[in-house]
Amino acid sequence: MAGAKSRSRSASIQIRQPPSAWSRVKRNKAAVFGLMVIGLVCTAALLAPWIAPYDPAEQFSDGMTLEGRPLAPSQRFLLGTDLLGRDLLSRLIFGARISLLIGVIANAVALTIGAMFGTAAGYFKGWVSIAFMRTTDMMMAFPALILAIALAAILRPSLWIVALVIAMVNWVWIARVIYSVVLTTSQREFVEAAHALGVPTTRIIRKHLLPHLVPTLLVWGTLGISTTVMFEASLSFLGVGVRPPTPSWGGTISESQSFFLEAPWLVAFPGASILLTSLAFNLVGDALRDALDPQLRSV
Repeated sequence: MAGAKSRSRSASIQIRQPPSAWSRVKRNKAAVFGLMVIGLVCTAALLAPWIAPYDPAEQFSDGMTLEGRPLAPSQRFLLGTDLLGRDLLSRLIFGARISLLIGVIANAVALTIGAMFGTAAGYFKGWVSIAFMRTTDMMMAFPALILAIALAAILRPSLWIVALVIAMVNWVWIARVIYSVVLTTSQREFVEAAHALGVPTTRIIRKHLLPHLVPTLLVWGTLGISTTVMFEASLSFLGVGVRPPTPSWGGTISESQSFFLEAPWLVAFPGASILLTSLAFNLVGDALRDALDPQLRSV
């Protein structure tokens, strides 16, 4: 009788499983909003030739002299036109392609370089760690924006050059974070046991260290796109980014800043695009960081 009661009691006890990372992200309302904005921007970028009302380089006169006289938002031009009579909505849609493309390329290069430097410095230690970390310190000593402007000015600005310049500026922060993770992980028992058993270094790094870097790289990759969008807009605004007539959010603001009072939509809409896109990636990155934190997984 007692055995039956104990079995029924144990059967009624349900082990509470910790929520998965994706469940934690879905419960975060700010992250859901960020995902919706990212999905909207990515859809607009991918389908730009089909959903944009007009060609981004097409100029409209509408019976008026548009040089220096942009048209206000109307039923024909939902967001108005710029100083040259080009549809602003179409240029913003195609500008999303530039921002996301540079974001993906720049972050992929920055993550690769940062992961290589950080892993090598954290695992091998000694003179390798000193040389690599002093290199990152030297790069971090220069203000990021000034360094990016100098590199972009020396090289001929283009989409690929801008992506490379941003990557060369951002990789040092990733290397620092990866260095800390590898330095801690390399001192754990399973890594020391593998090393004592004579497991090759490449296999230890590939099988034991890299899997522990995936959450960190995922979070920094997401947050890095937000930084890249702001960086690209800043460089284009200063005239050392993507060259006209290629649509660029920062370039549109730069071209229209003198008409801020007469045509505020020329600055407001590109600025809102930059703000919302950067905010969305930040919200998702913060949610991923919380969801992948080992100390919070059981909460």
